[in-house]
Amino acid sequence: MAANSFAAFLIIGPTCFFLGILFSSFPYDYNVLWKTPEDREFYFKILEDHIKFLHASPPIISRILHIAIGTGLLGFLMKLYKASEANMLFDGASLVLYMAGITVYVTNIVKGFRVVTAGIYGNVTPEQDKNAEDYITREDTLRVFAASNTILALVLVGVLVLQAGQWYALRKEEAELKEIEDKAEEKKKQGKKKQ
Repeated sequence: MAANSFAAFLIIGPTCFFLGILFSSFPYDYNVLWKTPEDREFYFKILEDHIKFLHASPPIISRILHIAIGTGLLGFLMKLYKASEANMLFDGASLVLYMAGITVYVTNIVKGFRVVTAGIYGNVTPEQDKNAEDYITREDTLRVFAASNTILALVLVGVLVLQAGQWYALRKEEAELKEIEDKAEEKKKQGKKKQ
């Protein structure tokens, strides 16, 4: 049980860490996603500057982030090693969500950092790049980046909900088993009194 609790800590810690990072980006994302089109241009510039600043941060920042991702995966491996049926259901679903989050991070967020920093948007002509049709506009790129952050936050909240659900289910099961044992003990005592 102690190893299972430590493994849960290894999952919950990095998940909360990522949610904190995403929460700090939410003011940028909110304005890009939900402001009126007339107001968005101002917020596009702010988000673009923010992304460029984050992408230019020292390598230790991304290494810490990747260590945290690995720590979460280690927690899942520890919990799923010789797992019970409850672990397979809750932790399996949590792992699927966690991997979906990693996929969103790698495919949309990391790619968004590179595209925004390079300034390669949909205004590229086929003469400049033979893959010009693969690029999307500046507005779409920034909105996809902001939406990816929001989706990632929802996925990570799902991981936390599943971990909390597993904790609740285990505590409920323990309480029911204790109640059954107490009733069995009470019956034994009553049987001895009758003899």
